Amino acid sequence: MSLATGLAKTRGGFLSRLFGRRAEEPLTPAFLDELEEGLLRADVSVSLVDPLVAQIRDLASTGELRTVPKALDAVREVLVAELAKADASLRPGTARPRVILVVGVNGSGKTTTAAKLAKRLRDAGETPLLAAADTFRAAAVEQLETWASRLDIPIVSGRPEGDPAAVVFDAVSAATARGNSTVIADTAGRLHTKGHLMDELGKIVRVAGRARDGAPDEVLLVLDGTAGQNAIQQARQFTRDAKVTGLVVTKLDGTAKGGAVFAIVHELGLPVKLLGVGEKADDLVPMDPRAFVDALLPRAA
Repeated sequence: MSLATGLAKTRGGFLSRLFGRRAEEPLTPAFLDELEEGLLRADVSVSLVDPLVAQIRDLASTGELRTVPKALDAVREVLVAELAKADASLRPGTARPRVILVVGVNGSGKTTTAAKLAKRLRDAGETPLLAAADTFRAAAVEQLETWASRLDIPIVSGRPEGDPAAVVFDAVSAATARGNSTVIADTAGRLHTKGHLMDELGKIVRVAGRARDGAPDEVLLVLDGTAGQNAIQQARQFTRDAKVTGLVVTKLDGTAKGGAVFAIVHELGLPVKLLGVGEKADDLVPMDPRAFVDALLPRAA
């Protein structure tokens, strides 16, 4: 699924009506109020919308912006710059195998993201190995094993209720022996309110470092795009307990709250590296700030 197709639901309604205008109509206070409301409805954070709209109002008052299309172009540029503040590429790693931990709460799309990422790297010429370290949830192990079989990607699984850190250690050891380039570990879907589970995540990070010096190279936090602002609260907890290096925002094909991506980046200062825009194996796409903004905020035909 393309980025534009995946963001169709968010693009509908207010945003489509606002950003798809053709006429060179004058910029008015009433339109700026409408713009502010539309961005907030799409779950762009108040802390970003307020200064953005204030800037547009100032430019309008001095005569630098006189028409609606020019104002919308200015908004697009601000949002592109917001997403481009940090490097959104996956880290190459300093040694082999590269170790990527996928973390997040149950229901965020974490396990599916791990599988899709493995396919993406395999298609790019790498030799990934999956680690089913969500041992507290048998269904998660089975789900990842099913994906691995379907995609023909090797996997190391842990026994139910087993030590997830041990699974990660075994997977890194296996990848080292087999010559796999990357280990992608699906960790337990720990609730961000449960301290002992967050402690377990810290243990996984430490054990990965013992399995390969300097690991993990990447800790990707998967956030459910339909959660909107609530995803930010989850992210704050995870970033305190694990060295999160980047974000994956999923389920953007099923929400009108896609503007939360801007809020997440603005509030956390972390790059969104990947976007989940569908359920198929190829529906995980890299973040491209310009393409994302153009897909989300359409221009007039």
